[in-house]
Amino acid sequence: MDEVNSPLLIRKGAEANLYLADWHGRRVVLKKRLPKEYRHVKLDEQIRIYRTVHESQLMHEAKEAGVPTPKIFLIDVKNTTIIMEFIEGKQIKLLLKDLSEIERRNLCFGIGQLIAKLHKKGVIHGDLTTSNMIMNARGKVFFVDFGLGEKSEELEARGVDLHLMKRALESTHYQFAESCYKSVIDGYGSLLSSKELQNILGKIKEIERRGRYVAERRPQVSA
Repeated sequence: MDEVNSPLLIRKGAEANLYLADWHGRRVVLKKRLPKEYRHVKLDEQIRIYRTVHESQLMHEAKEAGVPTPKIFLIDVKNTTIIMEFIEGKQIKLLLKDLSEIERRNLCFGIGQLIAKLHKKGVIHGDLTTSNMIMNARGKVFFVDFGLGEKSEELEARGVDLHLMKRALESTHYQFAESCYKSVIDGYGSLLSSKELQNILGKIKEIERRGRYVAERRPQVSA
């Protein structure tokens, strides 16, 4: 991993750290997976290598599906590090509140279409939040951080992905979460048949019912 200059820690995660750095004259992001002391050394190495390679593969497949992701310049298997393009832009999380209602609807519709393209390719993002979506100066939305992603064609996995998106909107953008989520689903459904859309909506409702049941079954803590 030569020619990496002035790495600056920009995010510390449970599984990996992100660094902004210069690499061969480019501004890049380094995603480095860190050893876990509670795991056996050899097993830990195997897990980190697998996840590093797997995430890179998912990003490549997302791009093939028509979903913008950062370019990958290097996969350093030995150091379990991905060197990728730095996307100059703004997180959708920070952008939504500054948009008009119609701009929000259009943006969320487009995001829904991108999610549909992912799912039709069999790619599950695993952490669909507005923090993991970046819009550049040209209005292009990039999906980032596929660290929790997987390959799956199952309805359950797609439903969980969209349910997480809904929960993220409710948590971060509660003022307009309902209209944003509706636009996401409208965009998602625009690339599916009506039967496919009804199946996925039914699965999301089922997931929500399971969540409510678990919450209701939890013992109440008295004051």
